[in-house]
Order: sequence, then C-alpha cells, then structure tokens
Amino acid sequence: MSHNHHDHGTQDVSDKALFWSVVINLGLSAFEFIAGAIAGSVALMADALHNTNDAAALLIAYIARKISRKGADRAYTFGYRRAELIGAMIQLTALILVGLYLVYEGISRFFNPEPILGGWMMIAAGVALIVDLGTVWLLWAMSKGSLNVRAAFLHNLTDAAASVAVMAGGAAVYWLSWDWVDPALTLVIAGYILYMSFGLIRKTSSILMERAPEDLDLDKLKTTVEQVDGVVGMHHLHVWELNENHRAMEAHIELESEDADRKRIRLEIKSMLKDKFDIAHSTLELETPSDRDACSDDKLFPEHG
Repeated sequence: MSHNHHDHGTQDVSDKALFWSVVINLGLSAFEFIAGAIAGSVALMADALHNTNDAAALLIAYIARKISRKGADRAYTFGYRRAELIGAMIQLTALILVGLYLVYEGISRFFNPEPILGGWMMIAAGVALIVDLGTVWLLWAMSKGSLNVRAAFLHNLTDAAASVAVMAGGAAVYWLSWDWVDPALTLVIAGYILYMSFGLIRKTSSILMERAPEDLDLDKLKTTVEQVDGVVGMHHLHVWELNENHRAMEAHIELESEDADRKRIRLEIKSMLKDKFDIAHSTLELETPSDRDACSDDKLFPEHG
C-alpha cells in the first residue's frame, strides 16, 4: 500500500513495470540515505524513508499478485487476497515508528543544529526528482484506463513535488545559510507520513476486522432487496471486504409464499447486488413461511433484520 488508500494501482500494471518500479525506488532510497549522511540532512533521510516505504509497498503488491494467482484451495477457500493487507499492516506499523523518530530528530535539530551541505541536498533531490518522474512515466500509459493506476500515477507526482521542495531547501541552505529549513522540511515530511499512515492503518484494520464497507448504505441495500417481487423481508445481513476490490455478502431472504420462484428471485437479487452495490460474491439463504420457525434464532443485527 502506498500513502493513498489504494493498492498502488497494481491490478492492471504489468509485472515487469511493477518490478522495475520497485528496483528504481530501492536504488533511489539507498542513494538518498548515503547523500543524506554525507550532507548531514535529515530531510534527505526522511525522503529516503518515504521512498523506501513506496518501494516496500510496491514489493508487497508484487509478491501478493504472485501469491493471489494460486487461487482458492482447501486451506484458504477465499484465496490469498489478504496477503497484501497483512504485509501492509506490518509496513504501516513500522512506518509510524519511523515518522515519530523523524519528528524527534527534526525537533532536536532545531535546538542542536549541525552543519549541512546544501549542494549535496540539491544534487540528491534532483536525482530523486528524475527517478520520481521516471516512475510516473512507467505508469502513465496504464493510468488512462484504470482509476487505481491513476492513483499511483498521482502519488508519484506528489513524490516529485516533495523532491522539488527538498531541492529548494538545499538551495536555501547553500546560498542563504538557512540551516533551519532542513529540520522544518523533515517535520513536514514526517507529518505527511504519519497523517497518511494512520489513515491507511485504519482502513486496513477495518478490512481485516470485516467491517462493512464505509461507502455502503446497509439500509438502502435491505430496502432495495425487499423491493424484489416475491420478497417480504431480509435478515442476518453480513457484508464485508476481502480486500479493497472484492466485497462479499451473506443474508437470509424471506419469501412471500411457498411456491415463490426461487431461481428468478435468487438471480435477480445477485444481479442487483453486483450492479448497484458492487457485491460480486453473495450467499443467499431463501426462506419460505414454513422455514421461519427453523430460523428463529436471535438476529445478529436486528436493525437490519
């Protein structure tokens, strides 16, 4: 996962483009770490950690794509779609710790400034800008037909803007001796990392806890299903996300009569769920009046039953 709550657009990106994006970003991170150590710039190191996170997110997505192609089996009947989410949780937890460390380091530099080589800052940020634009170029062709790829494309444009900011900071240090710009930029980058990481960890946790999709109106879904001819009620409704792109649902559907057309009703509801609510996987238990007594256990969600 990137700093956006998207999957870095990996659903439609070729494995080759994804692989080279990982390699390029890891190479950039290593270079910025070295340059940051030489220049004494915490801002460069913060940007290096930022790019390391991008590379890790892309690597996790690359591995998860490979794993997910195995499909479902006896042990994992839903398949391996959540492999990326587990990796993202580990990555985001580590990234939050890194962000907190950068805040500490940035504040410390205000009170205990160290000499900074502005020239190195500009050179390293310039290389980072070229790499960011190179990654944008890799994703550009595929961004036109996919919202997810477009999100990754825009994210890398944001990275390029951050590189421009570090270049400007290096110029301020080099020509104006404004050493305070470096820790200031560090705090800005750290704040951005923490803000996006906390938002992403909340989203990821919600999926792993099988929370209903935030943009899904359960009351509207229930009302829409009950408008199907032959349906009088709906209960035991559960909707959850397998990952960001796949939703699943199970529910009990109360039929009007014993001779209701079960096949028609089932197909109509499934089609409606897919077209109107983006739920492609649904398990429906159809109940006739004579079945009601057998399903009299307490409803888990009475407000939707």
